[in-house]
Amino acid sequence: MVNLYTKRNYFFILSAVIILAGIVSYFAMGFKLDIQFEGGTVIELRANKDMFTDANTQQLQTQIAEFVTKTIDKPASVQKSAAFDVNGSNSSYDVIKINIGSENTLTNTEVTTVEEAVIKEFKLTSDDPVISEESVEPFIGKEIMQNGLKAVAIAFALIIIYVWIRFRVMSGLSAGVFAVVGVLHDVLIMISVYLIFQIPVNESFIAAILTVVGYSMNDTIIIYDRIRENSRLLRKVPLPELVNDSIMQTLNRSINTVVTSLIAITTVYIFAKVNGIVSIEEFSFPLIIGIAAGCYSSIFIASPLYVMWKESQKKTKAVKA
Repeated sequence: MVNLYTKRNYFFILSAVIILAGIVSYFAMGFKLDIQFEGGTVIELRANKDMFTDANTQQLQTQIAEFVTKTIDKPASVQKSAAFDVNGSNSSYDVIKINIGSENTLTNTEVTTVEEAVIKEFKLTSDDPVISEESVEPFIGKEIMQNGLKAVAIAFALIIIYVWIRFRVMSGLSAGVFAVVGVLHDVLIMISVYLIFQIPVNESFIAAILTVVGYSMNDTIIIYDRIRENSRLLRKVPLPELVNDSIMQTLNRSINTVVTSLIAITTVYIFAKVNGIVSIEEFSFPLIIGIAAGCYSSIFIASPLYVMWKESQKKTKAVKA
């Protein structure tokens, strides 16, 4: 049987390297926010089906973005996505999504100017090329971010209380605290990946974090439950050995669960990526990172930290005695 507890420092270092890389990226490049948090205007236009090809998509998106920026002197980004009809099949047009980030949203005149200019310049021949127009004030994004952080904080508090009550036999309060530390580790890993690759953060990311909090906690509870059972059966076994045995006994279940989940979510992500379904893509990608990190933290972060804390308490009591 492998002694994972004695190798805990390797796992701590791996996590620390990823999180440190995220911190460096934050100070070097900053946090990239999507329109929902930064504020600005989103315009969606119908594009001719033959306008985009696999070869020219990236180049054409860049051309449209540069044209919009030149037209109104405000930074813009463009993303092409596929459209689907009510039956779920591909529509006869694609969608051009124009994101114009700005502290002040566009006026109605500026929105009309952008739409008319793009329609004329890129010859969008649809009878009704404008799909939607949406403006978001920066303070709305700040409220969403604050409410999301409040939701995460409430979830952490409830997790600690639940674990405290259910796992009293293994000092429930400390077990709950380190379970939350494991979940916090997963959130930091997700944020670090977004910082390193400069992926815009939006409301889908907040929703993914809340989903991962529950998923990661499930893995940790499985291990804690086995620790509780073994602590009643193996009273004379030292805690590090008992926890390591408990982890190894649940290892196959944890790995099988996370692998099957990742297969399903990765399939959804690839489907969304290929078909240009941006909303699903933006939600499934952080889930992939968070679920993988959740399995990792339950096995290699939360449980070893719990043992280290209990061993530290034991040594302190021995010194006092």
